[in-house]
Amino acid sequence: MPEPTSSGVAGAAAAYKAIGGAAGAAAGGATLAAVVVMLMTPPRNVREWTVGLISTVVSSICGGAITIEHFELHHWAFSSIGLYAMGGVIFACGLPGWAVVRWLFNFIDNHRNASIDEVAKDVKELM
Repeated sequence: MPEPTSSGVAGAAAAYKAIGGAAGAAAGGATLAAVVVMLMTPPRNVREWTVGLISTVVSSICGGAITIEHFELHHWAFSSIGLYAMGGVIFACGLPGWAVVRWLFNFIDNHRNASIDEVAKDVKELM
């Protein structure tokens, strides 16, 4: 029977190969962004935690992909250091995701009983 430590490392290496380097960078960056955001702005309940996790991961992956595409950073995927940098871009793009979603839901909650005219007026005043 193999040692748990060595078989765990082998399993992690196999998983990294299976999902690919770029996907690993995306998953790592999105996960770290979600952890940082949850620690800095603790959710008030389980629903808010779930929404925060989903919005952070989606904004990490989508925002990171848009940023990498816009600045044509695809060549980073072909080196180890470049993959780390891509993970950093993905991480940074996820940080504002939870804040934006939280602000939006707080605005909606504050205007729950307002008419569409009142909401439109408040939005116009904000801009």
